Amino acid sequence: MFDVSVQAMLGEFNLDASFRSESIVTALSGPSGSGKSSIVAAIAGLLTPKRGRIAVNGRTLFDSEARIGIPAQKRGMRVVFQESRLFPHFTVAQNLMFGRWLAGKKRDAQFDEIVALLGIEPLLSRRPRKLSGGERQRVAIGRALLAEPQALLLDEPLASLDAARKNEIIPYLTQLVANAKIPVLYVSHSRDEIELLAQTIVKIDGGRVTEIEKRR
Repeated sequence: MFDVSVQAMLGEFNLDASFRSESIVTALSGPSGSGKSSIVAAIAGLLTPKRGRIAVNGRTLFDSEARIGIPAQKRGMRVVFQESRLFPHFTVAQNLMFGRWLAGKKRDAQFDEIVALLGIEPLLSRRPRKLSGGERQRVAIGRALLAEPQALLLDEPLASLDAARKNEIIPYLTQLVANAKIPVLYVSHSRDEIELLAQTIVKIDGGRVTEIEKRR
């Protein structure tokens, strides 16, 4: 699913990380500042490595030797960050429909399916400021899924939530990954989250892969 080898100098930080995973859900684990988010940015096309190769589901997105560098908007990657980044002037339904628009589609059965999966039907008429942190993240994940991505990149989606909000969203994430039909890269420094969700854990420290743990 993920075949990644990236080298980049980010200021004084040296990123030199390589891993392969055939799991539906792969986790990047490590302390803050270890390079996890930089790897996500490279996969998404938001950061261009100096050297390396990135392939997702067998499709090469970047290869420095072959001079391949697919632009971010054509990679089909969707990133959910710590902050939901919803459009504040849109309702939840309109934010979700933006995802369908990105996929070139209108509201359809998939819209209803993802709304049900994430338990956000009661929220459709609200605006983001009326949502809890956990609700906003569920909507952000729904919008990303409705764009029909080739892979979903979750960059510490629970990091900004308190314990109550984390407990609110974890069951939905568990159901999401259980039904996942696309590769999911889940970034977190929480061991509990990772063990619950991922089949392969890639441990990162100091910009390098220190261990790859296959759990199931």
